[in-house]
Amino acid sequence: MSETLSRRSFLKDTALASTEAFIAGVAPVAAAAAQTQATAPPERQPVALTLRVNGRAHALRLAPETTLAEALRGPLGLSGTKIACDRGACSACTVWLDGRPVCSCMLLALDAEGHEITTIEGLARGDALHPVQAAFIEHDALQCGFCTPGMVMSCAALLEQTPRPDAEQVKQALAGHLCRCGSYPHVLEAMLDLAGSPERRP
Repeated sequence: MSETLSRRSFLKDTALASTEAFIAGVAPVAAAAAQTQATAPPERQPVALTLRVNGRAHALRLAPETTLAEALRGPLGLSGTKIACDRGACSACTVWLDGRPVCSCMLLALDAEGHEITTIEGLARGDALHPVQAAFIEHDALQCGFCTPGMVMSCAALLEQTPRPDAEQVKQALAGHLCRCGSYPHVLEAMLDLAGSPERRP
């Protein structure tokens, strides 16, 4: 047999051996993956829960992983609560849980059961706006408006605890709120004017 044929035969035999080894190695992995898939638990079923929102109880069936923000905007239709970052970094989704501001995108709906939830829709009384809402309008404290509901909720919560906040207290209440339009000075003015603070501009 010539040298050329011997080299060709060697390469052919090596390729066949490598292919057989590859198949032999892949087969157990594929079998293990199939076994894992076959024994995986079925998709979790929706669970029944009751959320008390803006003074009313709502009976719902939700997937366990549903966040409070998703529940509010979805089945409850309360779209005033915005979802922006969906990671608790911008506070656009702020609502009250038992009177305290929370990021609803970071709270499971299941964990909100048994608590009193207040959204931006729950602040007004009929046609009468909440004082913070009215102050925001008067001072043009909103531009695109996407962050506004969350800011209003935090500012209204501040007034519940501190009726006459100073500038630092307002800034602290707004900490964590991301306004891409940069309306912070107008928000501060609205709150200081509402509080009758001498720090506001004439």
